[in-house]
Amino acid sequence: MSDTAADPRLLRAPPKRGIRLSWADERFRSIIWQILVVGLVAGVIWWLVRNTAHNLEVRRIATGWGFLSREAGLPVAESLIPYSPTDTYARALLVGVLNTLKIAVVGVVVATILGTLIGIARLSRNWLLSRIAAAYIEVVRDLPLLLQLLFWYAILQGLPSPRQSLNPATGVFLSNRGLKLPWIQWQDAHSFALLGLVLGILGAFFYARSARAKQMADGQPRKVWPVALGLVLGLPLAIWAAYGAPWQGDIPALRGFNFQGGLTVTPEYFALLIGLVMYTAAFIAEIVRAGILSVPKGQWEAAEALGLQRGRIMRMIVLPQALRVIVPPMTSQYLNLTKNSSLAVAIGYQDIVSISNTTLNQTGQAIEGIAIIMVVYLTISLSISLFMNWYNARIALVER
Repeated sequence: MSDTAADPRLLRAPPKRGIRLSWADERFRSIIWQILVVGLVAGVIWWLVRNTAHNLEVRRIATGWGFLSREAGLPVAESLIPYSPTDTYARALLVGVLNTLKIAVVGVVVATILGTLIGIARLSRNWLLSRIAAAYIEVVRDLPLLLQLLFWYAILQGLPSPRQSLNPATGVFLSNRGLKLPWIQWQDAHSFALLGLVLGILGAFFYARSARAKQMADGQPRKVWPVALGLVLGLPLAIWAAYGAPWQGDIPALRGFNFQGGLTVTPEYFALLIGLVMYTAAFIAEIVRAGILSVPKGQWEAAEALGLQRGRIMRMIVLPQALRVIVPPMTSQYLNLTKNSSLAVAIGYQDIVSISNTTLNQTGQAIEGIAIIMVVYLTISLSISLFMNWYNARIALVER
């Protein structure tokens, strides 16, 4: 490095150049084009709104959101919250949103697990396992999703009646009325215990981060598992005991022509879940396979040289690196699964699309009904994208 001092004039920031009101100025042209584009979009929106309002007025179609407070008279087969046909349209639509979230959340979790296992099996050294995984991927991806949903719904409808139901395990029954599983008699104490579990998981996560930061500062390791165990298990159990939650389970039993008690998974929900999970898992499997293959082969060889088993190498070395390739396209599959759930109307599962369609047929509020569907799916999609982008930024490599 030269010992000659740098000229102070060279260290100064270049002076800011002002905008010249000339078409030759690039910044001036950029501003003009942006103004024109914004004006064009605003004009198109104004024309659409004005034209729609005029057509509605000519046809004497009422608009507004007042119908949400009217009695729905709409029967809903299953809901996560109490609902009856005497409730309002607003509550019926809320039931539809919750039903959509129920299929989306469970479907994303199960499809991720199944797709990851199939993607790893596709790379297995076992020839038969690898070919079975490959055949599954090719067949399922090439069949239309709607056809698969109808296929699974027909299979479930073809099961025997409750009296001749399949009983693969104690308290588990599979019939044309759906799947019956043992459950608990849910009370407020269970809700508080569940809330305690969520708070315990968050507390354990932040405590682990704090312990790791302190270890990096002073070099002293700290045991995390006792505190994490107390927060994740001890806190919910303490809340459970304090509120006197019952410990006995609710076992389904045949009473007359149907089962009583337990948890019911309806044929419509079961068929939709199976179809969405199996279809999405085939795409996730290929994403996982591509992510694993993106990890340099030298990582495998170095780990094997250390004597690590292949499963441990996959779990601790390869998959954490492959996640950086897997997460971005995985986000698209999560969005696809959520939006594909709108096909539920074909098999009678009442999600937001089904209930909104029934609502607009009864009230004639077509624009409002379509707007509700758009807002719901837009909100869910943006939420998934924001979370996955945050997670992708967390696992991204940071250059030093």
